[in-house]
Amino acid sequence: MRVLFVSAEVAPFAKVGGLADVAAALPRALAELGVEVAIAMPKYRGVEGKTRLSPVGSVSVPVAGEEKMCQVLRGWLPEGKVPVYFIAHDPYFDRDQVYGEGGGDYPDSLERFALLSRGALVLAGELGVDILHVNDWHTALVPVLVRAGFGPARVKTVLTIHNLAYQGVFPWARRTALGLPESVASVLEHRGKLNLLKGGILAADLLTTVSPTYAREILERGEGLEEYLRPRAGDLVGVLNGVDYSVWDPETDLHLWANYSAEDPSGKAENKRRLQVELGLEPDPRAPLVGMISRLAEQKGFDLVMEAFDRMMALGVQFVLLGTGDPRYEAFFEKAAGRHPKRVAALITFSEEWAHRIEAASDIFLMPSRFEPCGLNQMYSLRYGTVPVVRATGGLADTVREYDPERGGGNGFTFEEYTPEAMLSALRRAVDLYLRDPEVWKRLMLRGMREDHSWETSAREYLKLYQKLAGS
Repeated sequence: MRVLFVSAEVAPFAKVGGLADVAAALPRALAELGVEVAIAMPKYRGVEGKTRLSPVGSVSVPVAGEEKMCQVLRGWLPEGKVPVYFIAHDPYFDRDQVYGEGGGDYPDSLERFALLSRGALVLAGELGVDILHVNDWHTALVPVLVRAGFGPARVKTVLTIHNLAYQGVFPWARRTALGLPESVASVLEHRGKLNLLKGGILAADLLTTVSPTYAREILERGEGLEEYLRPRAGDLVGVLNGVDYSVWDPETDLHLWANYSAEDPSGKAENKRRLQVELGLEPDPRAPLVGMISRLAEQKGFDLVMEAFDRMMALGVQFVLLGTGDPRYEAFFEKAAGRHPKRVAALITFSEEWAHRIEAASDIFLMPSRFEPCGLNQMYSLRYGTVPVVRATGGLADTVREYDPERGGGNGFTFEEYTPEAMLSALRRAVDLYLRDPEVWKRLMLRGMREDHSWETSAREYLKLYQKLAGS
């Protein structure tokens, strides 16, 4: 079984969101199961310092009306078991950011990711792969090209939708940049625009998304693509993402001030103390510390947090935020830190180190998402003994279960109605338990730490899907 996994971002080489974590962890888990898996991605600026690169050849692909010559270099994921093929084209990929600057995408995003897709097809032919596994709109052109005869004849395609809200929409006139016959380009038309994800949905042999609940949700509320998803419901499978415990485990995490585990969780208190000191919060071990790590986007429920913020702080909590995004959210949390000295810290940046530290130090992790295809932070939180408070949607509903005081079950606190009041009610239940009964809280915390959300289970599901496709 040979699989080429194609993604616009792969950790640690390029990371903007959860896609990068998945694109590194799933191939690694597949390799552990004996799959001959490789990854294709762009060679962005800064890759050189993260792996040793070896030139393996070049590919010529038609984009924007001319042949673009790209060098292909091979590196390796950390631990050296999965090869990564970097498609290098400096005018398109050697830039400061992955997708764009100033809050928007680069104006030539269509051409950039068309080049990635075309290059990956050439590479797939040379590697003799059985399955091309592509991810989100950036690579959704691949199944369209394969279906139209532009790729290896016998290869099967899997398209994973990590977030249906991002579809790769461009003016219809831009289709000429793809160099496709009009009969093929027409598959990409949606409401008078070029829509790459729509084309991938129609053309891929199999569609997957990143949680069972999200797979059901998008058939009803599919961001305008329901009419294409519903006829393919039998080909749509929700496979819950996993956690890479080689990266996210408080027992071995090198970013932490103190390591700890479910067998000896005492180091969690030291991480909380150090974070309070480092970020200027009141060094109070019993103050409930609420953490958020997120893109600052409406999808993530920040309108609820803003509306309820003062009422949340009235519960007696401390609050720490890490993230960047919408300037209005950035400004709100920076001002909130000024209004609540020693109780609120806002890190308007991206930092892998601080993401790990906040997970370890927080008592409660807040994820009030409007929608959430899978979510990873709630699963990181469970492992780190940080009790999640989430809206029951998508993958959050699949991984977080409401605490049951009668039977002692559950692993967090949930709410369904998308309102500040519902969010506050769930948060209040968490804070009340934390303050009222530390021993019960500790049992809840340890229950989450002992859950297994590793990638092995998910990788086995994907392997079954690959085997079924390859044999069809």
